[in-house]
This record gives sequence, structure tokens and C-alpha cells, in this order.
Amino acid sequence: MKLIIGLGNPGDIYQDSRHNIGFSIIRSLCKDCKVSLKKESGINAVSAKIKLANDLCVLALPLTYMNLSGNAVKGLLKRHEIETNDLLVVCDDLDLELGRLKIKPSGSSGGHRGVESVIKSIDTQQFSRLRIGIGRPKAGAEVSEYVLKQFSRKEKATVHEAIEQAKECILIWIEKGATEAMNRFNKRSEENE
Repeated sequence: MKLIIGLGNPGDIYQDSRHNIGFSIIRSLCKDCKVSLKKESGINAVSAKIKLANDLCVLALPLTYMNLSGNAVKGLLKRHEIETNDLLVVCDDLDLELGRLKIKPSGSSGGHRGVESVIKSIDTQQFSRLRIGIGRPKAGAEVSEYVLKQFSRKEKATVHEAIEQAKECILIWIEKGATEAMNRFNKRSEENE
């Protein structure tokens, strides 16, 4: 069984913001599969159990704020008896250009507080992460304000394409693993530069 968790902040005020692209991808995947996310009792998260790419998967969103995401991830791994090497965390990345995807089988948080919370909570960096580029704000702009803003009308087509590619990447990760997903999607992103 695999756990695919999108990172973001709960609440309508944050919906569709740059920081919530992980939420948007999981919600889109659920919509495609016609499943609803339901509250996990005793864990601050919503989830859906579904078969994807011939594997049973738990799709989930923490209901904590971004910086406390690890609490929900730890609870979900324990409840569903999933090993950390079967965990994929989907999140935004300021250091990637808008719409670019990068998947890795392990590594540091790269300064992402949600990923940092996951690393601290489960006490390992040995889990996959799929990062989606949201670009950097203009010089002098506040990063904290930028990540909580919605995408502009001009950016929405790029974001829609990134969400579609991310869903495809998730299916490849489930079926063939992180290396195959890296070969296909990290390279594809670089070719588009």
C-alpha cells in the first residue's frame, strides 16, 4: 500500500493558493477517480483509499497547517501500516520555475517547512517527494505573502498542465518507482526550459 499526501493549508482562504498546489493535485486525482476525501478519526487529516496503477493507495490531505503536516503523515503511516519508502509527499517549490516538476526518492527539506515537519515527525528523509514549481516572487516582495496568493489568470494554464503532469507522475511512481518517474518527469521539465 502507498500513501500519497498533498501538503497545504486547510480552509477556503488558502484554496488554490500557490502553497496549496499539493492539495490541488490530490483533489484533482480524487475527482478523476470519483472518490471523496473523508475525515480520518483520531488523525488531523482527510483521506480516501483507492486502487491506482494496480496498487492500493491512500490519498490524503493534512488538516493541520503546513508547518505541522508531519503529525498527520505520521498518524496515517501508522494507521495504514505503510512503510516510509511507500510515502510520496506532493508540495510546492519556490526554487523551481512555475509548472516545473521534480521528483526525488529522498533528501533534505530544501527549506520547505511542510517537508521539514514530515522529516522531523517520521525521523527519516527516506521518502519520495514530488515538488511542483511555483516560481519566486519579484525582488523585494514578501515570500510569505507570495506563497499564500492565488495564481494569476495568465499562470493558470501552466498550473493546470503541471497538475495533469503531476497526476501522471504519481501513477508512474506507484507503478514503476521513483527512478522511472525521475527519468520521465525531471527530464521532461528540463527539456521545456
